[in-house]
Amino acid sequence: MKKFRINVQGMTCSGCEEHVATALGNIGAVNIEVSFRHNEATFELPDDIAIEAAQKAINEVNYQFGDTEVIEPYDAPVLGNEGDYDFLIIGSGGAAFSAAIQAVEYGAKVAIIERGSIGGTCVNFGCVPSKTLLRAGEINFLAKSNPFIGLATSAGTVDLAKLVEQKNELVAKMREQKYEHLIGEYGFELIRGEATFVDEKTIDVGGRKLTAKRFLIATGASPSIPDIPGLKDVEYLTSTSLLELKQLPKTLAVIGSGYIAMELGQLFHNLGSEVTLMQRSHRILKEYDPEISEAVTKAITEQGIHLITGATYDRIEASDNLKQVHFTVNGEKKVVEVEQLLIATGRKPNIEALNLHAANVNIGSNGEIVVDDFLNTSNPRIYAAGDVTMGPQFVYVAAYEGRIAADNAIGGLEKKVNLEAVPGVTFSSPSVATVGLTEEQAKANGYEVKTSFLPLDSVPRALVNRETTGVFKLVADSKSLKVLGVHIVAENAGEVIYAATLVVKFGLTVEDLRDSLAPYLTMAEGLKLAALTFNKDVSKLSCCAG
Repeated sequence: MKKFRINVQGMTCSGCEEHVATALGNIGAVNIEVSFRHNEATFELPDDIAIEAAQKAINEVNYQFGDTEVIEPYDAPVLGNEGDYDFLIIGSGGAAFSAAIQAVEYGAKVAIIERGSIGGTCVNFGCVPSKTLLRAGEINFLAKSNPFIGLATSAGTVDLAKLVEQKNELVAKMREQKYEHLIGEYGFELIRGEATFVDEKTIDVGGRKLTAKRFLIATGASPSIPDIPGLKDVEYLTSTSLLELKQLPKTLAVIGSGYIAMELGQLFHNLGSEVTLMQRSHRILKEYDPEISEAVTKAITEQGIHLITGATYDRIEASDNLKQVHFTVNGEKKVVEVEQLLIATGRKPNIEALNLHAANVNIGSNGEIVVDDFLNTSNPRIYAAGDVTMGPQFVYVAAYEGRIAADNAIGGLEKKVNLEAVPGVTFSSPSVATVGLTEEQAKANGYEVKTSFLPLDSVPRALVNRETTGVFKLVADSKSLKVLGVHIVAENAGEVIYAATLVVKFGLTVEDLRDSLAPYLTMAEGLKLAALTFNKDVSKLSCCAG
């Protein structure tokens, strides 16, 4: 019995999967798995049946076969018979804990190695602390400037030290509940110290040599600092140190163009700082469609945030207690002078202490650990997951990958990572949420696309909220009208994007959205209205009319 993976073109739905599976089953194939999203089928054939029979069967049901490969049998490690551990995991964030929990389910002897705070970036320095402070900033901003006539609200002086203290209490509680308590609950071991590979199957932790049948590298990423003249001689903030400030700066400049720069810049603007966002690119959130960038630009400039785009950084200097950013825009030399300077120009993988050369683990051009579709590195004993691979930098992606890494490394399941429908949210105000392909990406992938564009002032929820700066954009295949991407700028966009994720993941169409019932006066109704916009002027419809 041999196992094969074959590329199958022409499948568009689950019904297509059933047709291909039936055709393969009729020739004697077993353990058949077909995915129209991946354009592939995996199956096993008895030794007396040639792969050409499978290829012919696929063609006979009007699909086209492509590249075919033999999948070599993968033997899961025999647990517990040799070595110190079955599974050693370096790091203790979302990917690490997800992998540890899954590996324990297989009966593996598991240890996590951590050199710093348990829980990784998300709970300690990223998602949890930033989002709780962002909520505080939103409340403060609305108290000073709400959109309702006749409603008098006001805000006093922000005590940043108390906000940070409350934030730290929340972080400590969630770290304890969601990470530290789970170590004893699931029965894996925590080893404190710096992990360094000695060879392909051994690591050193504080002079202690440890071996394992399989390893997972889940060490995450940390702020990347650009090479700007003078920067190393100036005290600057990163996304980590900014959230520990005890005194609100009067002025803050943020160098960076991604979601971290956007969120943290707006956070301090909402708390009362005068904020300047600076970036080299000519539009913010440049990886999104232009309509998304334009809507966010309009929103933040209306709120009073200073935005500088297309900047070339000449040098950074310190003068008394101020920082000076010297830059050039359109050939004109300029200077921004601020109390505090935040550098938010991306992240880099945490690999510096691992000695990956000794482990025969390849790294990419950006310092990331290179993995295949199964999260295996160039060393078959070693897997990697999460931010250290420089995939989508979200904790839920890391946790998903950690679980798959354990399934493959310990369970021998040969699961592929599927990141075709990864939702992303920028927790600005209005928030930005996206899933699937942008219009540009869809065209680059060979689709003929049809798009709809719905201004937020056409969404009833936005009208009653009196917050109408934003947009819903749908990207669809012009032939099948299958939804390829959904992109939103709106209050609560992050709450809406999960529904859109299911639309993209399961191949739903514009008609499916049109025919669904959307609760009136919810932001999620914007999805249906955006679908209607493909062939109707929604401004001329009555409430809830479809």
